[in-house]
Amino acid sequence: MSLLPPSEERKRFAFLRIVVAALLVFFVLHLLDLQVVNAGNINKVSLENRQRTRTIEAVRGSIFDKDGKVLARSIYRYDVNVAPVNVGPISREVNGSTITLSVDQIADQLASILKMDKAEILKKFTGTGQYANLKKKVDASVYSQINSLNIPWIYFDSHMSRVYPNGAVAGNLLGFITADGSTKAGLESKMDSCLGGVNGKETYEQGVDGIRIPDSAIVSKQAKNGGNLKLTIDTNLEYYAQQVLETAVRNERADYGTAVVVEVKTGKLLVAAEAPTVDPNNPGAVIERDRQAKVFNFTYEPGSTMKMITAATLLDLGLATPESKVVAPYKLKMSWGNTWIYDSHKHPTMNLTLAGVLRDSSNTGIVQLGAKASRAERFSYMKKFGLGSKSSLNMEGEASGILGDYKTWDLLTDKNSMFGQGVAATPIQMAYAYQAIANGGVRLSPVLFEGCTAADGSKTSYPVGDSVRVVSEKTARSTVDMLEKVVEQGGIGKTAGVAGYRVGGKSGTAQIKEGKRYGGLYAISFIGMAPADDPKYVVAVMLYKSRRTGSSIGATPVFKQIMQQVLREYRVPPSTTKSKNIATEWK
Repeated sequence: MSLLPPSEERKRFAFLRIVVAALLVFFVLHLLDLQVVNAGNINKVSLENRQRTRTIEAVRGSIFDKDGKVLARSIYRYDVNVAPVNVGPISREVNGSTITLSVDQIADQLASILKMDKAEILKKFTGTGQYANLKKKVDASVYSQINSLNIPWIYFDSHMSRVYPNGAVAGNLLGFITADGSTKAGLESKMDSCLGGVNGKETYEQGVDGIRIPDSAIVSKQAKNGGNLKLTIDTNLEYYAQQVLETAVRNERADYGTAVVVEVKTGKLLVAAEAPTVDPNNPGAVIERDRQAKVFNFTYEPGSTMKMITAATLLDLGLATPESKVVAPYKLKMSWGNTWIYDSHKHPTMNLTLAGVLRDSSNTGIVQLGAKASRAERFSYMKKFGLGSKSSLNMEGEASGILGDYKTWDLLTDKNSMFGQGVAATPIQMAYAYQAIANGGVRLSPVLFEGCTAADGSKTSYPVGDSVRVVSEKTARSTVDMLEKVVEQGGIGKTAGVAGYRVGGKSGTAQIKEGKRYGGLYAISFIGMAPADDPKYVVAVMLYKSRRTGSSIGATPVFKQIMQQVLREYRVPPSTTKSKNIATEWK
């Protein structure tokens, strides 16, 4: 082995020093570039890679009944997720000692909490991805149990979920929320401005292991929770009315039934019940028709309950008194063509007063007496009673009813409208027409909302529509007196009586059109008030397309049961006076 001359060795060391110095300068310059010159851009890119943004869901407000019972509320549900790439044993301190839990042991714990098969969980643990879902929308209890395990590669996505604790009670009125959070029908849609909140936003940093870095969250927009809506609905009465209706609809083999309860002096809507109804927790379980608020949205020909309006019109115009006389045959020939008006059942010709016409629900009698008023006058009173127009609540899909223009009524509609055929109304319209008579002739607008309380505690009240003087107080009192005779003496009306109370009301049996002709099915109804000496409540019941009973005898038991419950719940004292003596027949 030969040695390099000293001069050559010095050259090599000098070259090596130059190379090292050059490398050192390169790394220093590169380090300066990373840490000083381009530090801002690098940090920005790094942050963008680590940073995640998520929506902070606002809490949708609750809906309460008049007594503060919850009809709808929002709760959190949680998706339980795993990052398979990070799955592995975890260490835990137990009684001062460190123990290690294997993946198999962790799967055992999760399977027990989630009520899942362990093999299924282990399968989802496998892989190199950052996401696999173990179970969707678990409740807060399950979330708390899993969260307390402190498994670093298990994480959660929270979702707001709407629940209706009373199931189908007031379901048609409340509406529902779809799986994607959009409002559908009913009050959930109409009152979204009160109930709905505004979502917030936050950003946070996430490590390469997919785990959120503690204390890295920055809220860029605060969530604003929705307000709480309070209704006038009485949940106990609503439930009771729905149960009674459900039985009646089944027994009568009807398409559906409705029941409305109104507090006479305030116009508050206490019950808006239907059967079949919808459970907002599972709206897909019923057909589209049964998800709607039929009390507001569906119309029907009211039949003989309209006779009350015709009679009150005559009294208010001074064209008749309760004892005005008429000869009422079973059938009456009109002055044109071969057209006849019939009563609902065959009977000998009767000498009736106006009160007797209501008692026996005579079509031939009301047509003769009603003709004393012009069609323009009768139409005007129908409008004042609230027919032909939506209520001031203007509910989702609310119908106006069908009156048309009296100037275009044909001759038959002119007559038929006096006893509720050829025109149509909603259950809510007919209920408040009777509320007007019970309230001394003043029709109040429906009141459904007690108010909205925002998340900050501020309260919003909702304007109530104008009241309307429909008839004089004297006319209203005389009309109630006549309606009492329906319940005291009427063949069907007697079945609507409530022991111990003076009750006034009117039955309705309206044929239902099938195409251009009337078929063999009926909308049967009864609307009344109690106590008749000082009316406090109106109850309006209707069963649509009754296939078992062709008269309102199928509706009066429903009215009676609901009215009894109303009077009992609100502790209304029994009547201590007797009804007015009014002749219903003459010789």
